[in-house]
Amino acid sequence: MSSEKTKLSWTSHPFIDFPVTSIFLVIFLIVLAVILWQVAVVIWDMPLFYYLGFAIFVFSMITYFIPTRYEFYEMKIIIYYAMIKIERNYSDFKCFYSDKKGIMLGTFMKPRKLDSFRGQSIRFSKLQTEKEDLIKLLEQKIGNQY
Repeated sequence: MSSEKTKLSWTSHPFIDFPVTSIFLVIFLIVLAVILWQVAVVIWDMPLFYYLGFAIFVFSMITYFIPTRYEFYEMKIIIYYAMIKIERNYSDFKCFYSDKKGIMLGTFMKPRKLDSFRGQSIRFSKLQTEKEDLIKLLEQKIGNQY
């Protein structure tokens, strides 16, 4: 943990926070697993394709299943995913914009499609109690809101 004072922090866990969506997602994953099993293992006789493909697909959605901790400090943002820590400075970002479940920090002066690769997505908690404070903080640190 950092010795400097945290300005804002919260934990987001969408799998727990949105149970209806999570149920539909699990049902979708089960149906997808059955269909892919039929194609990759039964028809093609290639179980390696099934295991690799399904593992890559589920791993791409891992942030939905694990809790994410966000900590905002004076000069940086620290994001904790299970065993991974991401530390970014506010100076890395040039703009930010929000949607209904979070804020995207972009590396360009205006929103671009590359933001999902180069930027940083910040997801709110279920009640979004941190939303106003986060927007005020980002207006001070980044300034360019869309």
